[in-house]
Amino acid sequence: MKDIFCFCCACVSSAILYLVGDITMPFIILLIFMCTDYITGLILSGVFKKSKKTESGGLSSEIGFKGLIKKVCIIICVIVANMLDYVLKTNYIRNVVIISFMTNEVISIIENLGLIGVKIPKVITNAIDILKGKEEDENAKNRD
Repeated sequence: MKDIFCFCCACVSSAILYLVGDITMPFIILLIFMCTDYITGLILSGVFKKSKKTESGGLSSEIGFKGLIKKVCIIICVIVANMLDYVLKTNYIRNVVIISFMTNEVISIIENLGLIGVKIPKVITNAIDILKGKEEDENAKNRD
């Protein structure tokens, strides 16, 4: 039984590694940021009851599950980008996607920390405002 379990774990790990590509530092950092964002979201809603996603500001299993699904979708995007790199014989699409999602995760982490009450340096909040402004401009262009 132990051998079957180890074999299954090896197969699943190999498949994930193939799909995601090399486990590089940017990918590891993305995973760390994703976990940190989820944890700060749990702290924000569970301890401080200040979540903007529920009326009470508290924990919601449905919202927590949706958060996990979003994280899985981020990994799926990395997989798609890796496959595009493979098909197009390039090696940068995956990294661009990873860096884009890293940026989104950092913004979310800082927003969570700000709502928790951590003093965020003005330079960081200004940078986030600039990034959000560009994101909103791009979204408006895409809607037109």
